[in-house]
Amino acid sequence: MMKHKYFLGFLFASGISLYLPAQKVIPQSIAPVFANAESITGRSNYLDSPFNTAGDRLYMVGHQNGTFPDLGWHVKGEMGGIWHHPIKLMDGFEASVTVDDATIALTKADAFVNYPFGNKHIFNTFSEKITVERLQFVPDGKSAVYIEFLVKNKTNKKLNVSLNIKAISNLMPVWLGERTGMVDGKDAVNFRSADNFWVAKDALNPWYAVYGSRITGTPSATSEANPTKPNVSTTRTQYTFEIAPNGVFSFPLIIAGSSKSEAEAIQAFKEVRENAFALVSKKKARFEQINQKSRITLNDKELETAFRWVKYNTDWLIVDVAGQGRGVSAGLPDYPWWFGGDMVYTLRGLIATGQKSLTYSTIDLIHRISEKTNGNGRIVHEVSTNGAVFNPGNVNETPQFASLIWDVFCWTGDRVFLNKYFPGIEKGLDWLLKENDKDGNSLPDGFGMMEIHGMNSEMIDVAAYSQKGFADAAQMAAILGKNALAKSYQGKADLIKAKINKDFWVEEFGSYADFIGTKEQALHLVQDAIVRADTLKKPWAVKELKDTKAKIETYEAGLKKGFVMHHNWVVNTPMEMGIADKEKALAALETAKKFTNPFGMFVTGIDRDETAGTDEGSFAAVSDKKIFTYTGAVMTLPTGVQAVSENNYGRPNEAYNLLKKMTKSFSYAFPGSIYEVSPDYGMMTQAWNMYAFGEPIIKQFFGIKPLAYQKQITLSPLLPTALTEGKIENVTVGTNEISVAFKQATDSATFRINQKSAEWKIVLSQPKGKYNRWILNGKPVQPKTFGDTEQISVSGNAVHLELIK
Repeated sequence: MMKHKYFLGFLFASGISLYLPAQKVIPQSIAPVFANAESITGRSNYLDSPFNTAGDRLYMVGHQNGTFPDLGWHVKGEMGGIWHHPIKLMDGFEASVTVDDATIALTKADAFVNYPFGNKHIFNTFSEKITVERLQFVPDGKSAVYIEFLVKNKTNKKLNVSLNIKAISNLMPVWLGERTGMVDGKDAVNFRSADNFWVAKDALNPWYAVYGSRITGTPSATSEANPTKPNVSTTRTQYTFEIAPNGVFSFPLIIAGSSKSEAEAIQAFKEVRENAFALVSKKKARFEQINQKSRITLNDKELETAFRWVKYNTDWLIVDVAGQGRGVSAGLPDYPWWFGGDMVYTLRGLIATGQKSLTYSTIDLIHRISEKTNGNGRIVHEVSTNGAVFNPGNVNETPQFASLIWDVFCWTGDRVFLNKYFPGIEKGLDWLLKENDKDGNSLPDGFGMMEIHGMNSEMIDVAAYSQKGFADAAQMAAILGKNALAKSYQGKADLIKAKINKDFWVEEFGSYADFIGTKEQALHLVQDAIVRADTLKKPWAVKELKDTKAKIETYEAGLKKGFVMHHNWVVNTPMEMGIADKEKALAALETAKKFTNPFGMFVTGIDRDETAGTDEGSFAAVSDKKIFTYTGAVMTLPTGVQAVSENNYGRPNEAYNLLKKMTKSFSYAFPGSIYEVSPDYGMMTQAWNMYAFGEPIIKQFFGIKPLAYQKQITLSPLLPTALTEGKIENVTVGTNEISVAFKQATDSATFRINQKSAEWKIVLSQPKGKYNRWILNGKPVQPKTFGDTEQISVSGNAVHLELIK
């Protein structure tokens, strides 16, 4: 009783009063946890679009208006609802309220508010007598979602209200379930009156969904048939309560599940039912810690906010499956599983935000499944949450994995980590050339990031990532004392770099080629490209491609050379990897500007049209696609790659402009998130956005480049003109932690650096001749010249550097 008295006092102080004369239990409202938390309210014209409420063991996907329509294409119409991988639990639920014999469905929310740790639907215009808010969150480590309806009496008289919940169980396997013997059976349901919850079980499997409330309910019809989904079961429950004049009633709904046993599902249900307030408080605090690590403050508040929420977004994509592992999935709703390619981008940004444990577990998952599937170092491309591998690996992913391991090692200095994965890297790089280089020219053949039919010859991105993979592996081999191997790897890297700058460069286009192939391959691809451009009504592209075709037809049979055809974004990977000759790089970067719109880079340049430079409208509405496709898409990964590329060649203003393009998609459709396809198509939350923002901001604008194994951090800030003031705090590097603050004017820049470990060396670096005077801790110093840079080395907990032109 003392607990109830204390909490009622707390609720009254918070403006929430509960009147439950007909009920024996007083639920503890989670509303006060949301009251003063960071949040973003969505746009009213996107209430009929998706949202997610995510946890690492379960997530819920519905529409911002409060409904759960069939959505998604990977398993058509089944990617929404409530998922506890590797199974789906429910299609969702429908709620309605009855007041004075009038029943109104809660299907048209007036507003949707997103929080880092949960979200809220607001229904305030459907009735003159009551309003409803629906709060929800998924606790960390629990296979359950907690939903709370706050029903407010707007009148000065007592009201009797019924809340009616229609729930649709749909216990079914994840995509590729059939490959591991997962067969969907009919759901059977029963109401446990003693416990006041429903239990749904799949007839063929130990798959369970448990749902109900702490409030006593009355079950009703349970035999509704769904002709399009014969295996689902539908239940209805009515909950009746009394609300005092101007009072508020808090109604909790808990949905839990298990792919293993009824006992596990019931345990999750009860834990969340009894401890919701503590669990949501804990989750809120954890997100505040995510914010504190690599915390960025900028004079550009839009960019600052977008980056902070990208960190939150990545956490929403954690999928932890017993027997498989814990890792960042690619995106919601259609890619809630693991990808080798997506992760090599995502984790490069993630490790710089202090998320070492998540980075490690994701790498372990991908590596372990790759070894089990391939056993030769090849990194898998796509893995469903039941462990079924859809694609054993595109060619680019294996060398990219090598570069990822090097990058993570530079941030952690963890030699155990390096020793664990280097044998796999050796095998993978051996596989890369032995199995994929038929002509022996050191340029691997096969599919890279562009999954266009026929584009599997010598692709530019495969070449660029292979070069970087061998170069990074050479450094790892040297650290491990494998000097002969290091020399061999570096030799291969040097050779591939030369070939990229010679054989892939196409002067007439001012661009690196999409691919190197034969006349016959090129003719086949150019004809397909003409059809594509003509279908999309891109006359400029049709003309260019027809001219290209006519030229190709003059070549001798069997001729092998580089071809610029689709203007795919991957032609910029030599700049992303920093291996393009500077003159060629600057020309290619200017060429790339032609293939942008206000949101960023086109995936395939020939999809651009004359309106692209000014069109800031919805991609989803304009495309009106019957079948999901990326044709015509502008995406965050190509845009992020381009920003990294611009910075690599000393063009931070161009990089900043690209980040601002991506930021236009932030909260465009789903508040607090950036869609995969800009601004509002594809995945509503996308993992590789962490690379697109983290890499250019942390490692390039702030210039943090660690060598943790040497207890050294190089700081080479590359600041765009628009960023006049800012700081990054609590950046974890090995056992150290560093913070950097800056101010810059037209003719000067100042930096204040603080680190936890005073004995670590800080190397301050700037382009040669950029500044005439260096003042360190109040005293003039003369930097040393190393090639194109000037540097000074310092140590200590606090460093103040002033640079004057």
